[in-house]
Amino acid sequence: MSHVSQHAIDSGRYAKCVEVSKRIRWDTDRDVIRSRGFDFSKKFLPDGLSKVTQLPFLTADEQRLFSQVQGRTYANMFALVERFIGAKVLEISRGHWLGDQVALEALVRLTDEELKHQEMFRRLETMMAPGMPAGYSFLPHPNDVAGAVMAASTWAVLALTCDIELFSQAHYRSSIDPETQIDPLWKDVFLFHWKEESQHAILDEMEWLREDQQLDARQRDKAVDELIGLVGAVH
Repeated sequence: MSHVSQHAIDSGRYAKCVEVSKRIRWDTDRDVIRSRGFDFSKKFLPDGLSKVTQLPFLTADEQRLFSQVQGRTYANMFALVERFIGAKVLEISRGHWLGDQVALEALVRLTDEELKHQEMFRRLETMMAPGMPAGYSFLPHPNDVAGAVMAASTWAVLALTCDIELFSQAHYRSSIDPETQIDPLWKDVFLFHWKEESQHAILDEMEWLREDQQLDARQRDKAVDELIGLVGAVH
């Protein structure tokens, strides 16, 4: 491991993420699903995220279905991006294999949690499908997207990952948490997701800054161009 990488490690912050990860650890069946199904008489994605109020021609029933389709896709999008996030974090953990073992544990726990999230979102798709009209299809393939994203530089991938982690926090705090009329199971999914992602955002930022210290101005400029390309591709 290079001297730069060693210098950039704040073991205490990694240790705090490990401590919180252990304390808030949840199980999909025991804590999230709890033998419940989705209530299709309620909306899924809040109006603040679905923007359904900008479609005044929809009836109340159509607005509800719209929110459910959007909410289903919102969940599938997280399953999609967590494929490359987990893979990238597992890859960069190599930089800590023979170094700070607390930092290594924090990244291994993050990867484990991302795998748990992916499995949860896959299950939710099978739970939502029977209660909704036929014909829905989520077209992007997680492995194809992950392969394309992982072809970019580590700086660009970590920057994109940090952005995703931050907007997931913002979405939950500003739109999902205050909403009282959406389906309680759908809401709980993103409550528990938010709890672990709040630690992931901290770790992603630390690893991104650690990577940034190893680049010169030319490399960083190229990485920014790659990030712009990745954001466009994800959009």
